[in-house]
Amino acid sequence: MSEPSASASIEIAAAPERVYEVITDFDSLASWNAECLNARWIGEVKEARPGARFVGDNRNGARSWSTTCTVTAAEPGRTFAYQVRAAGVMDIAIWRFDLTPTAGGCLVEQKTWNIARPWMKTVGRLVTQVPDRAGHNRANMVRTLEGLKRVAEGG
Repeated sequence: MSEPSASASIEIAAAPERVYEVITDFDSLASWNAECLNARWIGEVKEARPGARFVGDNRNGARSWSTTCTVTAAEPGRTFAYQVRAAGVMDIAIWRFDLTPTAGGCLVEQKTWNIARPWMKTVGRLVTQVPDRAGHNRANMVRTLEGLKRVAEGG
């Protein structure tokens, strides 16, 4: 895969398995995620495993939107990744969390790849009011990872 369009990382003083649990617990999502306010499983599979689908509800200021996501990787304590579609049919992004054990817990890397077609990137800018998606994602990743750290470390 090519270089991500945005990425960020943080050291968390919690076991990778604990951090993975927080990442895949949609009930606590709003307490640590900068832009995604809610997620809910759809379809028959209601857990983090490849092929499972969920809807994510997002907000940026007064703008809000929903996306449909398909889990592409789900390895407890190691990786959680999903592909995002707008209107259920247009591929727009891939998001990934990678967890690497460290002496004090784990290193968490969050990455995204913007895979939208050029015309969809224009529509996305209008809907979200975000002219620099990569810069916006980087800033939100930092906030998201700080929130994840707070929750995973029990704060």
